[in-house]
Amino acid sequence: MAPTSEHPEAAAHDVAERSSAAGADHAAPASAAGAATAGASEPPASAAAEASPTSRRASSSSRGRVIALTGAASFLGRNLIGILEEDPRIARVVAIDIKRPDTGGSKLRMHTVDLTEPASEERVAEVLAAEQVDTLVHLCFLSSPTPATAWAHELESVGTMHLLHGARQASLRKLILWSQTILYGAHPTNPNFLTEKHPLRADPDERFFADKMAAERELNAFGAKAKGTTVTILRTAPILGPTVQNYVTRFLARRLVMTMLGFDPLWQFIHEVDAIAAFKLAIDSDFPGTFNIVGDGVLPLSTIVRLAGRTAVPVLHSAAGPLASALWAAHAAIAPPSFLRYLRYLCVADGEKAAQVMGFRPVYTTREALLDYTSAQRLRDVRLLQETPA
Repeated sequence: MAPTSEHPEAAAHDVAERSSAAGADHAAPASAAGAATAGASEPPASAAAEASPTSRRASSSSRGRVIALTGAASFLGRNLIGILEEDPRIARVVAIDIKRPDTGGSKLRMHTVDLTEPASEERVAEVLAAEQVDTLVHLCFLSSPTPATAWAHELESVGTMHLLHGARQASLRKLILWSQTILYGAHPTNPNFLTEKHPLRADPDERFFADKMAAERELNAFGAKAKGTTVTILRTAPILGPTVQNYVTRFLARRLVMTMLGFDPLWQFIHEVDAIAAFKLAIDSDFPGTFNIVGDGVLPLSTIVRLAGRTAVPVLHSAAGPLASALWAAHAAIAPPSFLRYLRYLCVADGEKAAQVMGFRPVYTTREALLDYTSAQRLRDVRLLQETPA
């Protein structure tokens, strides 16, 4: 990927500070994502109610649903909270994070929990029981690689274990996890479209991939044992749009974009609004299983670079690896060398299952998502669009 100057923990800032690791620095426009901006209340967590799980679930249902989100201050978290606030069927929205989301209103209940801490398991169990949560949405994942691999492992892999151990003590009706289609891996033997039955073959030595794949395994094991809990995994294509920020947007924001000489793989995106809509759909209805969430259509990388108004810099494969390694070691690249495979080979997912089972139909195509991002990026290029830190 193209080099850029970044602090070692720049990826963590994609998600509004460390355990908010689910998206990017900016909330989507209120008109698109339904974000609310009223103030939020913060009652302290209390001990679990003495009522049985069945009675707690029935009581919660009579008053409206209670949705909890980890990574609540991330891009996906903030925008989902804004939409949930406006849904009359939702009684409370429970934010589990180390930073307050800025889109919460009167329904928001904030609980400060750091999933990298060993005590977070008990804290999660306490919050879920005290708030009588029926649906937990796990968004606490990095949207971009970071050199801080030890912390990333504690957050994503170990943090997911802490979360699920706490969830086992609660009476959840539904658990939803965010994953990414990039985990299928880029390989010369990949079919044109990868279905959910295809194995995850991203580089297991790359922590950005390995931790997310481990989280999926943990959730599937949880689902196999949990009785009465619907477990859903949404694997999104790279999210693109006018306000999201991740490794793809940084890659395309550079004037000079590294490509691999002699290779022009197909890429696909999902628009930020469509990604948010897919999670709302999974919250509203029960869809057990794993689903690819992708935009319609694909584009060659050369076309993507051209539409973004950038200049491709083809690099020999023999030189790209050492160059990428040196830049990543110097904290001057947006991604480690393992990402070079996505500049060579195909990694495109099939969204038919989500369409048939969930009824998910993206509003934006891959091309339209790119053009929407490009329009906003051109304004940023000429400093007409100001970026607001999370």
